[in-house]
This record gives sequence, C-alpha cells and structure tokens, in this order.
Amino acid sequence: MVLTSRQSLGHFFNLSGRLLIMEYKIFWCKTNRYYTEKWLDTKYLQDKQWIFVASCIVTEKAKSKWLKFVISNIEKFGSEEKLYLSGCWTIKKWELTEDFYDTYPELKKYESKIVLLGEDPMKEWIQEKIDKLRSKRIFTRKYLIIQNWCDNYCTFCVTIQARWEHSSREEESIRREIEEFVNSGGKEVVITWTNLWAWWTSNTKNHNETRLSELLRKILNETDVERLRISSLWVEYINGELLEVLQNPRIYWHLHLSIQSWSDKIIKLMNRNYSRKELVDKLEKLRNMKREDWLNLSIWADIIVGFPWEEDSDFQDTLDILKRFNISKVHAFPFSAHENRDTIPAAKFPNQVKNHIKNTRMKEILALWDDIRNWFLKDNSWRELKLLIEKTDWESSFSWWSENYIFLNEKNFKIPPSSELKRWNIIKGTYAYIPEIKDENGDWGF
Repeated sequence: MVLTSRQSLGHFFNLSGRLLIMEYKIFWCKTNRYYTEKWLDTKYLQDKQWIFVASCIVTEKAKSKWLKFVISNIEKFGSEEKLYLSGCWTIKKWELTEDFYDTYPELKKYESKIVLLGEDPMKEWIQEKIDKLRSKRIFTRKYLIIQNWCDNYCTFCVTIQARWEHSSREEESIRREIEEFVNSGGKEVVITWTNLWAWWTSNTKNHNETRLSELLRKILNETDVERLRISSLWVEYINGELLEVLQNPRIYWHLHLSIQSWSDKIIKLMNRNYSRKELVDKLEKLRNMKREDWLNLSIWADIIVGFPWEEDSDFQDTLDILKRFNISKVHAFPFSAHENRDTIPAAKFPNQVKNHIKNTRMKEILALWDDIRNWFLKDNSWRELKLLIEKTDWESSFSWWSENYIFLNEKNFKIPPSSELKRWNIIKGTYAYIPEIKDENGDWGF
C-alpha cells in the first residue's frame, strides 16, 4: 500500500498489484499513516468497500479539509455505501467520542453512512497471521510508533484532549515490527509519535531520562533496515548521545525540530520547556556537527505565527534565528484558537493577534524560508547523494529523497549509466540544483 496525505485517494494493493476494495484518505500526520496501515490490514475491513478516512484536528484548517472531503464524497454514496472514519477526533482517551455529532453537526445527517472507528484497531480485529500476499508490501517505507501521547499540556495544543498520558512501547515489540517489515522487502523506517524522544521517560518533561539514542543503536545493530529517519524532535532532548548516534550513515542527516517560537516571552506563554538561550546552544551544536561525507545537516522547524501577545519584536526574534542557523524548511502555521469546536488555554489569552497580522507574518516567514531553502539546495549542488527509489514510472523516471532530505528525480539527479532503476534500490548520483522541481506534496524543489 502507498500512503499519501495529498493525493485525492489512496488505494490498498496486494503484491501482484491488484486493487483491493478499500480506498483511503489520510490527513496530515505520520501517526495517521501508521494507524491507517494497521486498519487496512484488519480482518474487520477485509470485506468492506468504499472509503476509509483518517481525520486530523491539529488546526482549524486541518479540520475543515477533512470535513469538506468527507461531505463531498459521502454525498455521492449509494444507499449501501459507507465511510469509515478514524483519526484524532473520533476518539478521546482511546474511547470513541459520544458527542461526535454534537461537535460536528454538519455530519449528523450522514450518520447512517458513517462508521466511527477508534484510532487503533481492537486486538481481536488484527490478523495474527497475514498471508504472504498481503504482508509482502509494494512500498519501501514504514512509519513506526514507539511512544504514546504527551504530558506537557502546551497551551496551543488541542490533540492532548484526545490523548492519554505518556507511555512507551516495549523495545522487543519495536524490534520485531522492524524485522517483519525488513523481511517483507522494506528498506526505510520512520520513527515517529507525539514526543518520540521521551521514549522510556517517566514523564515527557523529564528529558534527561530519555533512552532513545540507546534504542536507535539497538535498531541499527540488531536489524538490517537500510535507512532510519527520526521524526519530529523536541529541542530539549538534544544531547551528546544524540549527536553521536546521528553520525551513523544509515540515519537520515535530517532533523525536524518542534520549536514554535524563539521569543522567551512566547515560549513561556506556550508552556514549553526551554528558553531562547537553550535553543541557540542546541542549534550551535547541531550546526557544528560534521559527517564523513561532509553533507550539510538538513534542519526543519515547526513555527506558530501570531500566537497571543506576539509583537513585531517577538516575531523578528524568530526570523533572526531561522536565518542565523539556516533552517532549511519551515512548517509555519498561523495560531489556531479552535474557537468554533474545541477549547485550548491560549484561545482565552488576552491580546489575540489579528488575522491580517498573522497573514502578513506568514508571508514574511515563508519568503525568508524560500531564500534559505535555495541556499541549502545550491550548497548541495554537485555533491554525491544517495537515493532510495520508492517511485518509478518507467525505465528512465524515478523519484524520492536523499539522505539529507532533498527531493530527487531524473531531472536533478545524475546517475551512472550502469545504475539499475528499480524500486527498493539505493543508488548513488550527483545532485544538480533545479529550483522549479516540485516534490510529491507540491513543494518547490525541497
């Protein structure tokens, strides 16, 4: 199966390429991708048809997107057709929400066509032994959850309302799932979840207790997975052990940091567990790291724009640090108060930033990112990179990501004539900067 959140619909395939009956749509996060894969492998959905949707509530925009998608599709359904709805806001504390249709009254009239599912399938629905045809994937990448939920209660976060307290997955369970994936032909594992670096801590605020670096070493030593990618990282967990384990060439030379703001005032209002000085110290350590291949480390960052009390000077603090440390991609989001459906503490703060100011700041931060991105791509031009081929359309067409997370295809990646363009192969080549190339999500060149 190929999981994508941006294509109109995904489909569940078997090894021979035959299209099975369940179509699906995933909105936003990697967590939804992981649980969608589990749902599509259940006995419960084996004989079901039509559409499975994994919803998201991280912002008002995210909610409106999946709602629009659900309504536009369900209105075309026949009398026997169903939409199976999972994801963040069909659940609260692992249980199905009793007030779902009160929260989303626009779906009430479609209740007979909607089947509400929990986020994670019940154990009795998960197949103990999946036959060889279904377990042998035609995709090369797996999202793997190792930790659950969060104890931090950031004042902007609505997903905490749908979650439970932090817990960690057993090491043996993680290793076994990776081994099964590799044995079925998989090549790349993406370690993910809400606060994955809190793995095996007693509380997500106790960052000194993290054992994730230890887990990563065991995965590298005890499995044959060829590429390992670390998903979103909270900056307070950056330490010497992490810097050491990142040197392994099987790990993506790429970090996605959950930063949100560089203003001490805003960081405190958000109830985050670091200061501007700590951010600078951590980023200096990251930028001073060098691997044997001398590639530039790709650093991405999540930023919330227009948080309550954010003044021009606070916003400028964030811009200055993005520029200083060459943050090569910025996931910027205007602050979402969730005022129409849910409540978050920050929605009740005074000094809410006006929408037109948020929009102006969004344009400014994205323009800055465009400049930094082009610098990063140009700096990597004519370097030798490695590409795991996940998509091929014909003999001369291919695409996917380099080890430092540059989107590559046959136009910007020059490979030796002897290279075998085959899915699952890792090939070497030379990157040539072409700014107009878009990745699978429509982003320009990166």
